[in-house]
Amino acid sequence: MEKFFNLKEHNTTVRTEIFAGITTFFAMSYILFINPSILGAAGMPTQAVFLATIIASVISTLIMGLFANVPYALAPGMGLNAFFTYTVVFGLGFSWQEALAMVFICGLFNIFITVTKVRKSIIKAIPVSLQHAIGGGIGVFVAYLGFKNANLITFSTSASNIITVNGVAPADATAKTFENGVSSVFGNGGVVPAISTFTDPSVLLAVIGLILTAFLVIKNVRGGILLGIVVTTLIGIPMGVVDLSAIDFANNHIGTGFKELGTTFLAAFGGMSSLFSDSSRLPLVLMTIFAFSLSDTFDTLGTFIGTGRKTGIFSAEDEAALENSTGFNSKMDRALFADAIGTSIGAIFGTSNTTTYVESAAGISAGGRTGLTAVSTAVCFLLSILILPFIGVVPAAATAPALIIVGVMMVSSFLDVDWQNFEEALPAFFAAFFMALCYSISYGIAAAFIFYCLVKVATGKSKEIHPILWVATGLFILNFVILAIL
Repeated sequence: MEKFFNLKEHNTTVRTEIFAGITTFFAMSYILFINPSILGAAGMPTQAVFLATIIASVISTLIMGLFANVPYALAPGMGLNAFFTYTVVFGLGFSWQEALAMVFICGLFNIFITVTKVRKSIIKAIPVSLQHAIGGGIGVFVAYLGFKNANLITFSTSASNIITVNGVAPADATAKTFENGVSSVFGNGGVVPAISTFTDPSVLLAVIGLILTAFLVIKNVRGGILLGIVVTTLIGIPMGVVDLSAIDFANNHIGTGFKELGTTFLAAFGGMSSLFSDSSRLPLVLMTIFAFSLSDTFDTLGTFIGTGRKTGIFSAEDEAALENSTGFNSKMDRALFADAIGTSIGAIFGTSNTTTYVESAAGISAGGRTGLTAVSTAVCFLLSILILPFIGVVPAAATAPALIIVGVMMVSSFLDVDWQNFEEALPAFFAAFFMALCYSISYGIAAAFIFYCLVKVATGKSKEIHPILWVATGLFILNFVILAIL
């Protein structure tokens, strides 16, 4: 073990590495509860998603530890899972099988750009300010999602602002329109958000959970987000929000979980055929895959560079090799490959993009410096299969505070945006604005690109816009045109 991981060279020990791995696990294990909740909303079986989350995390983290020998752990990414459900499935109308197919293709694309010089062009094409803006925007989106899931925000509208009910204009509605009840209401800008009245026990529980989780995180309690989810769930029992009868050991156990996994395993390949059956959707499909890849790539790069540079895990030579080399000539090359292959593996089993977690910094701060830390985290994820019967009992009121806190953490990317410089501030603002209020990460990326190009053209600096950015912006505009026509 000493020889394989080069522990002495990295000035660490087996005990330190294992402890660091456990620390990383507790820092990111909240995903075990949140991912089934978010992807389950898209119609995916939650037990299958729980197991797919674990399998994807274990395999990709083992590859990171054994192949790249770095202390980073991977799991389905926050923001990316929300993009999967609320933008791709709900917003764009794709089935979850088709969405998995796009995630799988995204993984293959990321592998391709990792082993070729294409990655150099893409990295140089997106300005650093936009990279930070996109990261911060995703944080706003995730936090907003948490507020909505907790029902801390309500929406009201007058009859004049309702465009359709069940897909029919109010003036054209008949008794047949409502024979199966009201399934959808579509309104215009007259819909007004407001804070909840706090009369619902689940809303009160979410507030309690938010205060509790924030306190734990502020006090730097190890695994504070996970502990917040567990304690909030327990508090929900006497409040009547948590129904313990939902714990069914007969039907919710490892055996039934793996049986349910058969529904999502390889479902991505089934979605592949229908994904490309309609040529009119091709631009939309390509743009969605691009948005998946862009978010995944820069989230990972930010984690590697932000934590690795300070601790010496990645040297200046590693960062330089990222742009100038091909194949696996550096530690960062191998780490990026592990991250890329994890996305395709996760899609095969039935989960959204698998990405490197910034929470790995918790293990690094505990002394983790080699792949043994990642291997230890992977073992912890594998053991967490045992909590499968309890997944269904965790209410949205317990997971929503975790989403809000994680969103707050992700918003820190905005610190690297020069808000005094209007040329940087404008694209950054619209990235966050469109992601949250349009409920779409891809729309936020599109807005950021479009306004960045607009700013550069207006200031006579159009030559600073990379050709790849021009092409991506043009494709986003084409996508909006196609949606308008359809």
